[in-house]
Amino acid sequence: MGGADAPRTVAEGAECAIWLATRDFQSGDTTGVLWEDRKIVPW
Repeated sequence: MGGADAPRTVAEGAECAIWLATRDFQSGDTTGVLWEDRKIVPW
């Protein structure tokens, strides 16, 4: 979803991907799930 009606800016959209790529996996967090806004999304 892009263009003038996009729900987020480019920076806002990239923030979660950057967080996921750089977070500490040693902390025991769950992997293999859907994330949105740094929260697990049930599906």
